[in-house]
Amino acid sequence: MRMVWILGFRNIKHKNKDLTIHKAVTAPRFNEKTVLVTSTWDYVDLWLKRAGKHDARFFWNQARSFYEATHQLPKVSAPLTAYYCFLNATKALLLTKGVTFSDQHGVSGSTNGNQTALSNEKVHFKGGGILPAFCQHLGEPSNSETYTLKALLYNLPNIHRAFDLTYSSDPELFIPISKPRIVRSISTHESWFCAELTGKFANQHTINKLPAEFERDISIQDKWVIRTTRRFRWSPQERSRSLNRYKNYHQRLRQNLYYINGYSKLWYIKRGGNISDLLSRSSMTITFAAMHKLSEMARYTPDKLARHFDCQHNWLLSEFITSAPVQFIDEISSELTGYEFMVPGRN
Repeated sequence: MRMVWILGFRNIKHKNKDLTIHKAVTAPRFNEKTVLVTSTWDYVDLWLKRAGKHDARFFWNQARSFYEATHQLPKVSAPLTAYYCFLNATKALLLTKGVTFSDQHGVSGSTNGNQTALSNEKVHFKGGGILPAFCQHLGEPSNSETYTLKALLYNLPNIHRAFDLTYSSDPELFIPISKPRIVRSISTHESWFCAELTGKFANQHTINKLPAEFERDISIQDKWVIRTTRRFRWSPQERSRSLNRYKNYHQRLRQNLYYINGYSKLWYIKRGGNISDLLSRSSMTITFAAMHKLSEMARYTPDKLARHFDCQHNWLLSEFITSAPVQFIDEISSELTGYEFMVPGRN
């Protein structure tokens, strides 16, 4: 087996491939190949059927019906069916994983003042219900917290370009990375995550924005390689134990790493620092909560939702309503099965 050597460390190989990060957070199947599908709906349905998860399968197919309905509705109505798609898909996940949850949604919304602004739309994470159970499963806090809808949308990588163009004064949160991989020292079993910064992000200014547990690898001068300061043990003689150690390491690592669903794997690191509205939450729970707020308006105050489409943030809302179902279902499909999914015929 040919090993890739880079100065004092080398890439870790697993199943004849470089070990890297995975779309699934809690139970990634590093031993399995990427599943090539045009849509994950049928694959996950058959996977649940084979696993005997009949209750979860019912909710998964309910989610699919709402997903398909969402694409037929105008923007002021689509959030209602999109949210129920997310709700039922999340129930399928929780039932599959054996997570206890109540029938309450665990999230609600309110509005401050009369001005039509995303910062006036409040989203309340509650202490019990489906969303808190989802948070607990992903290793997030499940205590009661309140965010603005603007803050939630700010923390989603799949619409971050639209957010930046809408609110140009807010700092960018997501830094693209390339060649993410797991490496180990050539002299010890000490192992860690590293990736490269390229283009306009390959500079010290970007390094200064990194979360506290990331740093530049100063042993590499001709590239801008970043790495985690946390380490784990990988021993070729203890491959099974090493993989389990990496799974634990990976779950914490994914608290800072996000991806955008597409024809290629686009990974981002969320910046650190004292930034207003910077949230330490999964894009799945943020999307769930944000769509719930919009669904409340679509159901109870559609005139108020319509007014949001007359404001400067209309494109941002439109991008969220359009892209969120595709992104959410891709993420939760991986989380539910442990597999990674990609569209066939593309890299």
